[in-house]
Amino acid sequence: VRLVGGSHCSGRLEVPHGNTWYTVCADAFDQQDAEVVCRELKCGAPVQVLGAAAFGKGDAQMWTQEIQCKGNEYQFALCPVSLSHNCSHDNDVSVVCAEPLRLVGANSRCAGRVEVLHDGQWGTVRDFGWDLADAAVVCRELGCGEALDAPKSAYFGEGSGRVWISNLQCTGLEFTLANCGFSGWGVKAKHTEDAGVICS
Repeated sequence: VRLVGGSHCSGRLEVPHGNTWYTVCADAFDQQDAEVVCRELKCGAPVQVLGAAAFGKGDAQMWTQEIQCKGNEYQFALCPVSLSHNCSHDNDVSVVCAEPLRLVGANSRCAGRVEVLHDGQWGTVRDFGWDLADAAVVCRELGCGEALDAPKSAYFGEGSGRVWISNLQCTGLEFTLANCGFSGWGVKAKHTEDAGVICS
């Protein structure tokens, strides 16, 4: 499966069958189906299921069967399907999954150095351009309330491994960091510039 029009972890859902990609109707799609999509893409938990072609109308064919995942399948192709229904591209379903995200170094789930999982590897966020709007999106994505502070300069200690992203440009209204503009993945920066966050 793939998500189109957003990021690897958010966009219009397209599923393969034979050599053809199909879009899926929002009417027949629920949270359990989204769980399986996000799991298969290694994208963390589903944050939102959106109808009304939120990431644009697809030009692929429309999948006509109703998908009935239980939510524990590890691949979308293993989900049962039922009888067909009619649907138009006006109601293409989109899924927003959370890029795996964690806060480290403060003995709290809701404060710490911001780390994101990308390509199976945890890495940090550079504090260039880091502000309260960026922190607000992290707090929302983690279910941690409002952002109180956006400390810079490895306030919660230096991370190790990659510095994944830099120059995040969140408005503060995005549902996930993946929906914000940024320079990445993989930037040349020192861990002395690791960004942190303190949520309410």
